[in-house]
Amino acid sequence: MRIGTVLIIVWLVIGAIAAGQRHYYSSSNPDCARASTIAVTVLAGPLNYTGLNPKVTCRTK
Repeated sequence: MRIGTVLIIVWLVIGAIAAGQRHYYSSSNPDCARASTIAVTVLAGPLNYTGLNPKVTCRTK
């Protein structure tokens, strides 16, 4: 179980690094779409480096 936990943490750290490289953290105006895109990018982890570029759009009323 320790190996699984380490793999999940490494997966999420790689996703967070990918989001940082795409400058998703630099905006001072967070909105639904930006927060969702950051979350999906972090969850995608290393898949970001295989060409996956997740984007989320959402509208609030």
